[in-house]
Amino acid sequence: MRQSVASHGPGNGAAGVTRPRVAILTFGCRVNQYETELMRTHLAETCELVDHAADVYILNGCSVTGLAEKKARQAVHRLRASSPNAVVLVTGCLAESVARGMSTFDVADAVAGNGWKTRISEVVAQILAGRRGIFPVAPLPPLDDETSAGSSSRIRVYLKVQDGCSGACTYCRAVQLRGTPRAKSVRAAVAEARRLIGAGFPEVVLTGVNLAEYSTPEGGLPELVQRLLALPGLVRLRLASINVTGVTDALLDAFAGDARLCPHFHVPLQSGDDAVLRAMRRPYTAADYRGMVARIRNRLPHATLGADVIVGFPGEDEAAFAATCRMIEDVGFANLHVFRFSPRPGTEAADLTGAVPESTKRDRALRLASVWRPSRQRLLDAHVGKTEDVLTETQREGQFHGHTAGYLEAAFTSEEPVSVGVLCRVRITSASEDGLEGVHDRAHCAG
Repeated sequence: MRQSVASHGPGNGAAGVTRPRVAILTFGCRVNQYETELMRTHLAETCELVDHAADVYILNGCSVTGLAEKKARQAVHRLRASSPNAVVLVTGCLAESVARGMSTFDVADAVAGNGWKTRISEVVAQILAGRRGIFPVAPLPPLDDETSAGSSSRIRVYLKVQDGCSGACTYCRAVQLRGTPRAKSVRAAVAEARRLIGAGFPEVVLTGVNLAEYSTPEGGLPELVQRLLALPGLVRLRLASINVTGVTDALLDAFAGDARLCPHFHVPLQSGDDAVLRAMRRPYTAADYRGMVARIRNRLPHATLGADVIVGFPGEDEAAFAATCRMIEDVGFANLHVFRFSPRPGTEAADLTGAVPESTKRDRALRLASVWRPSRQRLLDAHVGKTEDVLTETQREGQFHGHTAGYLEAAFTSEEPVSVGVLCRVRITSASEDGLEGVHDRAHCAG
């Protein structure tokens, strides 16, 4: 832990006193992205939030893989070169891992885990007063205490409604770093969503460490979704990621009953081989996953799917990898995140035998991508000639850009001005590896 950086002592925003400049860098999942906005919301009262030339840099880090920690370390080195007098604070799961002795990260000035995020103003004040080192592990606050004002994009906003996990996947640190499952009450989630919609966000994305475990006395995920759909002004509601067990008939019924629910399901797969799934201790078989896909497409024929896959898990042989390739080809995922297995200290998988060489992991990641791309292209090609609702997000190079309800990227032209944040009907005229292209059907525009 660095001890030599001089502390800064700007005031707290009182008249005539310069407020400290704070920047936040975010790594990792959508939960971390939500929590960055949560911290920004807390800090806005006492700090000037900036993108560069900060007094304090907060690195909201991830610890899911060794590569994630390496990227965070590289980011700190860049900050040292560009802002040698700044103080670097690490938070997030990376900081939680350090505080619990599961990782080392000696390039930062201070480390404060996930329990400090709602108290980030207190942490920054102590750092500016000269405190350095590792803050003790703090209790995780009730989720009803977590609120965010949303990002500056004013298009898509994350709403965290769940944290923690009861799973025991052999490669994962979620239980150690995020705790046991907890949920934001339906009442609090609806109140936060109402504020975000009122602030101008047309699309709300529900996120959590394990959304499948969202449970409150007021109901589960289907009940929360129905309550959110009752909010005036909501244009779209989307799920960030959900495990197989969370894709229930009740949830699919909700999606089938309201077009504002975007029928894109990102469901982690991890492997298409049953032996590897058992070694990972995933709570489903390959047949279970295929059955879930069939249920989704039977109830929602136009739904799209995404997945996460780990290649090179200990014991994964060529036959097991081939089973994963068949699953990817058969399902036809709209998006796919491929990770090379990274043994994490403190997990069972770190001690498993049958390690796969790094060169084989790299090769399998490339081969899996080569299997996926043609299936994705067939999915995109099938949309040519159809019309899709596209939520406009940006305008550049004479085109408007956004996403369909199925989370496919789309670019389109229009003969009349289109505002960002407006839902437009677009006739799809072509498809490429970059996504869909089309023209605005001016007779249909809402939002």
